[in-house]
Amino acid sequence: MSSDGTPTETKAAPRRRTTMLAGGALAVVLGAAAVYGIGFATGNGEAAACAADPATLAALGERARGEVAAVIVPDAPDPLPEMRFSDEDGSERALSEWKGKVVLLNLWATWCVPCREEMPALDTLQAELGGQDFEVVAVNLDRGDAEKPRKFLAETGIEHLALYRDPGNEIFSTLKSRGRAFGLPTTLLVDAEGCEIGHLPGPADWASGDALDLVRAALGRPDQGG
Repeated sequence: MSSDGTPTETKAAPRRRTTMLAGGALAVVLGAAAVYGIGFATGNGEAAACAADPATLAALGERARGEVAAVIVPDAPDPLPEMRFSDEDGSERALSEWKGKVVLLNLWATWCVPCREEMPALDTLQAELGGQDFEVVAVNLDRGDAEKPRKFLAETGIEHLALYRDPGNEIFSTLKSRGRAFGLPTTLLVDAEGCEIGHLPGPADWASGDALDLVRAALGRPDQGG
């Protein structure tokens, strides 16, 4: 109590106010984390969804050899952002539509010589393993309309690959910002949850036994090679 009768503030009061302010700030941060999905030590929900079987990643690492030795297998699957492109009719598609399937996402262009050379092998891979649980999704990056890539696929005898297009190169830009797609062709191996489990900067013989073994490992059936 002061000399004029006004209560004096104890030394403990500022500490209590500081504690209350700190607690309030923490509550705001935690609330924001709940609303916006901010990850702490455990990561966000997107990362949590990328929980591939360690045995599958190990099998992929063992089979990244020979014709597909340059395939880079991560230590853990990596969540991918949504990627949109169009089909041959011009309808918008999204990679998330393939959830439930393992996907070999390939970016190519008709002006890219290595892309042109590997396209028949990708067609063979789709013919060999394509089905309910696997698909080669080859996205063309040529500017303009679909006539040039459509003509190339016809002249090359590609029968099993659908024509998907991204003339604005938005997928390329997205992947480049993530340390991928510095050139063409670029290929990503995506698991059934939509997470990257391998990538290859450059071409490969995707019709080879090595490539077939790699994809079978991604599908969880590494011992079914012929």
